[in-house]
Amino acid sequence: MSYNNDRTSSASGDDTMQDPSAGALFNVNYKKHEDLKNMLDQNKDSLKLEAMKRIIGMVARGKNASMLFPAVVKNVACKNIEVKKLVYVYLERYAEEQQDLALLSISTFQRGLKDSNQMIRASALRVLSSIRVPIIVPIMLLAIKEGVNDMCPFVRKTAAHAIPKLYSLDSDQKENLIEIIDKMLGDRTTLVAGSVVMAFEEVCPDRIDLIHRHFRKLCSLLVDVDEWGQISIISMLTRYARTQFLNPNEHENVNDDDDEDKPFYDEDDDEEDEDSDEEKAKNKRPKYIMDPDHRMLLKSTRSLLQSRNAAVVMAVSQLYYHVAPKSEFNTVVKGLIRLLRGRREVQFIVLQNIASISLKRKSVFGPYLKSFYVRSTDPTHVRVLKLEVLTNLATESNIAVILREFQTYVRSSDKQFVAHTIQAIARCATNITEVTDTCLSGLVNLLSNRDESVVAESVVVIKKLLQMNPSQHCDIIKEMSKLLDQIQVPMARASILWLIGEYCEIVPKLAPDVLRKAAKQFTSQEEIVKLQIINLAAKLYLTNSKQTKLITQYVLQLAKYDQNYDIRDRARFIRHLIMPAGESGDVGNFRKSAKKILLAAKPAPVLESQFKGRDVYQIGSLSHALNTEVSGYHPLPDFPVEKPDPSVRNVEVPKVVDIEPAKIAGRKSSSKKSKKKAKSSFYSDEDEESEEEEEEEVEDESEEESEEESDEESDDDDDEEDEDSSETEGPDSRISESDVGVTSPKQLTMSQNSEKTSDEEEESSEEEDSSEEETSSSEEEESSEEEEVVVVSKKKKKEKKQQEVNLLDLDDFMGGSPAYTAPPIPVVNLLTPTITSDLAGLSFGGSSANSTGGGDGTNATASSGMMSFVQTTGMNLKQESFPLLHRVTGEGLEVKYKFVREVFKPNDKMVAVELEFINNHTNPIREISIGDKKLHGGLVVHDFQEIEILEPEESVTAIMGVDFADTTQSLAFELRTKTRKFNVSIKPPVGELVIPWSVPQTEFLKSKASLAGMNENKSKLKMSANECTMKEIAERVYQVANLCRVPSTENNIHRFAGKTAHNSSPLLVTFVMTSLENGEGELSVNCDKMVIGSIIFKQLKDKLGS
Repeated sequence: MSYNNDRTSSASGDDTMQDPSAGALFNVNYKKHEDLKNMLDQNKDSLKLEAMKRIIGMVARGKNASMLFPAVVKNVACKNIEVKKLVYVYLERYAEEQQDLALLSISTFQRGLKDSNQMIRASALRVLSSIRVPIIVPIMLLAIKEGVNDMCPFVRKTAAHAIPKLYSLDSDQKENLIEIIDKMLGDRTTLVAGSVVMAFEEVCPDRIDLIHRHFRKLCSLLVDVDEWGQISIISMLTRYARTQFLNPNEHENVNDDDDEDKPFYDEDDDEEDEDSDEEKAKNKRPKYIMDPDHRMLLKSTRSLLQSRNAAVVMAVSQLYYHVAPKSEFNTVVKGLIRLLRGRREVQFIVLQNIASISLKRKSVFGPYLKSFYVRSTDPTHVRVLKLEVLTNLATESNIAVILREFQTYVRSSDKQFVAHTIQAIARCATNITEVTDTCLSGLVNLLSNRDESVVAESVVVIKKLLQMNPSQHCDIIKEMSKLLDQIQVPMARASILWLIGEYCEIVPKLAPDVLRKAAKQFTSQEEIVKLQIINLAAKLYLTNSKQTKLITQYVLQLAKYDQNYDIRDRARFIRHLIMPAGESGDVGNFRKSAKKILLAAKPAPVLESQFKGRDVYQIGSLSHALNTEVSGYHPLPDFPVEKPDPSVRNVEVPKVVDIEPAKIAGRKSSSKKSKKKAKSSFYSDEDEESEEEEEEEVEDESEEESEEESDEESDDDDDEEDEDSSETEGPDSRISESDVGVTSPKQLTMSQNSEKTSDEEEESSEEEDSSEEETSSSEEEESSEEEEVVVVSKKKKKEKKQQEVNLLDLDDFMGGSPAYTAPPIPVVNLLTPTITSDLAGLSFGGSSANSTGGGDGTNATASSGMMSFVQTTGMNLKQESFPLLHRVTGEGLEVKYKFVREVFKPNDKMVAVELEFINNHTNPIREISIGDKKLHGGLVVHDFQEIEILEPEESVTAIMGVDFADTTQSLAFELRTKTRKFNVSIKPPVGELVIPWSVPQTEFLKSKASLAGMNENKSKLKMSANECTMKEIAERVYQVANLCRVPSTENNIHRFAGKTAHNSSPLLVTFVMTSLENGEGELSVNCDKMVIGSIIFKQLKDKLGS
């Protein structure tokens, strides 16, 4: 009683418990979150920030915070940036639910669109597009247009995301949105590209004409776009390719390796005639030539097969399946197999697509058969799909291995998996006739299994197999009839009864006894079993009426009063069919008709894959996974019959007047007066001549001033050459980063062929700009500077070699200076003051200095060789030249190329390639330039300026820049003259893809420690004792790769460093002399680009150990 009294007294003090019907479940606390509301009403930003953090935490945990909307929306105009960001995050979540309150803050959102903070602008646009009220559609449209023109890519990306929201709210704005999408498709920012394509797919997926101008740009940007943007772009480009390119497999269907088609052709009576007709038709077919843009699409997506995102790999796979030639689909197989090591959900989707693909192209997955073996940790749904793939891949050569694997699966404790395994064995038996008897005998052995479900599934499968050749398997039918008393699974019992009834003439003595036993248990059987008992009785009545007439009448009488109407209807139908009432003649006719109906020959069932027919849906789509067309699915269009016009993808570049090439040509001995005459002849009587000349001079002056700031160490030479340039109005040796390898007049020997008027040079520069605009990436297209052409005659090659050192701009260090007492640092721009001070007390080994002689100048040269910076190794190494075009193939034009180790100033990601053109013909060759380029895998090219004329027995050198994207792929392009075109290719040595990296020893060791494991290649070497000098080792390393020697505190350790030109990935080489007497050492190469690292390691190992 005391407990009850206490409880009552305590409860009486609580106001909420005064009502006896009130409980905790229905108690409403109106003061909930009151503390948060009070904090949001305070003037202190710190309290508001703390409250917003707690509210966002509630939202993140899935709790409902909508009751705080009025208190939060009041702070949308808060001046604190952090509070405003969190308020916008909250409003994005609840703006659609609280539309009326959100509308009150429209003006605040519009002000947020003009905020100086990019995150606020993007958040305001996102919240504004989340308010689903038709009345603000014009405001949303204006906000999107402002966001499209925003300087920040993140805001433009948000604007692209808002386009589908506006379209779903008001579809009448489609035309306005299409204009916005068309404008945004020209955005070259990788952050925006994927979002714009998503908007395109939602609003106007059928407007393929909008993609033409941006197709090549999207292909080049694809590698750098975010993962989900890559998926959208690949999906869109797949549909684009199906409408703009011809079917690459159109003429390969005759040679399809589908096993199901082979017997058809083998059994054809008119095989020879058909073969001859096929050969004639094949000869008449036009030869398929893949469109360069089609090839560009396939090459640009191939590298994405290594993506960590399974959806990206799946998107590339479906692209290759639907668009690429069948012979190239092998490229994506490894990527799909790699995904099988992922999570269960990923395995399920990938296996579904592989099961569908393997029905058509089983040969591509044949080498990876073991990847589809079932593991003990696989869930049931993954096991079933692996069984499906293994069955699809079964051929005469591998069926023995697959059946042995199936024998193991039958013993599994997973009953569902065992049932699917038995069905898979049956499919193998029907598809490969050579193993039908083997599979059948194995299934019969399963009839003695203790597990009833295994026996039942075996019976069902055997019933289907026996229909193929029942007369040869009479013993199996008798054996199965004995199991009728043991098996209780309805489907298995029904299958046995059907077999005995269908082939009752094969077992005439056994069938009546089976009917007798079945009739006794008729009332207790399942519906499917009752139907088969009725069928068995009817068939035996027609074949053996003397023994089974009474039993049949008994069965039909029981069925007449069964509770199931299907069984009653079947019994009535059978009774009137086999026991008609009427005259004897009519009865005989009915009896004959009944035999034709009930005892007609049934075709053997075809065991097909459940994935057959799914290829009508796009691989990797939701419709393919569900085997039904879902909302929003767009079927792939068919390939066009005739090739569409490829010129629609050509981008017309506006002609821009550029006088810089004329000035480059004017670096010959031409004077200022001759240049002015040339300009006047070009512009004729136009009034804008003086204005354009002044603009170009202002640009040149600004470029020279910027270069002065970067080259502080070479001011003396620059001042001297500035005086010369003031007299000749030609550019001096101080060149900006936008110039392309331009050298000073004293370093060039120009021939008479370059004395051309400036109007011709303007045309060539415009043509060069347009060709670059079509094929280069976003970074390359932004730079419009020209490449210089260095014209050298054969007689003056020696003079150029003597002056080649001037290209380093080392006049302050090498020319006429006193001897160096300390170890010199020959290249100024690559060593920081810190590194210089660190190197001041280091010795680079005496062997190198001794080997070069005793002079100070030779010591300086040797030290320069040890450092091996950008443009020279200092070891007087001669770069190897490679033939690009033979003089016979080029009809007198011979072209060689070599990789010069110098900085390519327009783009530091490019390597400089020097082309040497030699005219071995008796006639001059005109208009030498680069034509069409096959740029795949991120390759970017900066063309050299067109060579107007090349006289007989004359040679010309030109510099071009190539960004190989840190790959070993060749650059294929077209070399044009005025009359001919030649297809040539440049294969880069891996060592030339590296640029020197000046780094102190401590940072070298730190970088090396981070590149251990798979990024390291290590091996022991043995050299002769006289080759173990530092100079010999450095020279051999320089021959392999363009590296920089790292100063070392240990005399027996030699370190070299470099970075890949494209991604600046470190390449570190370490050679440790473990035994100087025996010439034993250890070589290690560290690089996160494993392909480049392993190739350079092998080359260094061969070079040092040779």
